[in-house]
Amino acid sequence: MAKRVSIIHGAVCLAVGITSVTPAFAGGLERGGYNIDQLFDSSRFTMDTAATFVAPQRKLKNVVDTDGSLSPGGGNLNGRSSTANDSENYWVPRIGFKAGLTDSIDCLADYSQPWGAHTKPGADWAGANENIETKVKSDNYGLTCSYKFDVGQGQLRFIGGGFYQELSGFKERQVTPAFGGGSGVGRLDLEGDGWGWRAGVAYEIPEYALRASLVYNSEVKLNDITGTLNLSQVAALGSPVIGVYGSQNMPDSLEFKFQSGIAPDWLALGSVKWTDWSQFSTIPFYCRTATAGVCAVGGRATSLDLGYRDGWTISGGIGHKFNDQWSGAVTVTWDRGTSQGFGTQSDTWTLGAGLQHAVSENVELRIAGAIGVLTSGSSSQRTIDGASLGNGVSYDYGNDVVAAVSTSLKVKF
Repeated sequence: MAKRVSIIHGAVCLAVGITSVTPAFAGGLERGGYNIDQLFDSSRFTMDTAATFVAPQRKLKNVVDTDGSLSPGGGNLNGRSSTANDSENYWVPRIGFKAGLTDSIDCLADYSQPWGAHTKPGADWAGANENIETKVKSDNYGLTCSYKFDVGQGQLRFIGGGFYQELSGFKERQVTPAFGGGSGVGRLDLEGDGWGWRAGVAYEIPEYALRASLVYNSEVKLNDITGTLNLSQVAALGSPVIGVYGSQNMPDSLEFKFQSGIAPDWLALGSVKWTDWSQFSTIPFYCRTATAGVCAVGGRATSLDLGYRDGWTISGGIGHKFNDQWSGAVTVTWDRGTSQGFGTQSDTWTLGAGLQHAVSENVELRIAGAIGVLTSGSSSQRTIDGASLGNGVSYDYGNDVVAAVSTSLKVKF
């Protein structure tokens, strides 16, 4: 049995490493997502650190300012560029520490950035009334433990844990035409935090590298999102910076993963994940104090309009161990876009590949890469959950490329 496990161990680890790259392309606000695969490592103690660089190339074309004749927007912007580069490159870090406390109990403490977004078409495109720059970032601190015991040929494992998240971000857009010494650009800054939990079950037969797991991650309730709406560049309003507040839950998710050795030195794996992005439609924010020309106390000041639907991600792959030092793997992933005719999040297809090198008995290095297609679509005014979204701009986008590379280091003993 021990020999069988050692033969396929490298392929298992590498295939897992590649699948951790692809959530960076997923819909909604997903970046690194949740990954607790390190919990299953057979070593007593492990430290695993990884960094993924992602380069999406989403380009917008045929842009029309559809609200230009209706100011209070930033005026008619159809004289500006009808094309824009919408995406920005980004990094996704992760670090985890796993300890086998007993023969039956394992625990994993990890830091990750599950959520994020960064679009920056700039101020010189015809859709600046809708967006100049939007950025969201997150920090997640988790502790997950499991208890396993013998059942039949293998082991049944119960999984539970919790995590704390901090989120922050901002959005800038053209609010009024530039006049009176101001640019007319408004900026919304926000931050919030909250707690979540996870529960799951897994069944493993180590002799065949077989594992099936089902893990649920709860919502994170951001009940007290606070921030400011800075309208100091909107001259007609007397340079106000307005305190705002709101609330929003980060989505819950359910993921099923399966892997199995299929021949000596070969491993097959797959996963299906659902994420509740449909709760991200319109997120309103309200004034903390009365502000002339904007709103009364508790009145709606602004909103973030996303119009998402639920996300689905399906992945499958093959891993192979070439010798005691080198393993390789290839995966294919499909992610259903969360946009519903408003926004740029269409379906994504991704091919990932990578190599793992066992430097020594205690150190492993991995490098994985992925290339994908962001499929084409268009964005215009839509009514979603009773709200009219995308009134300010319409545009098209073609089949664009996204690429990523990930490096990781694992130390085990």
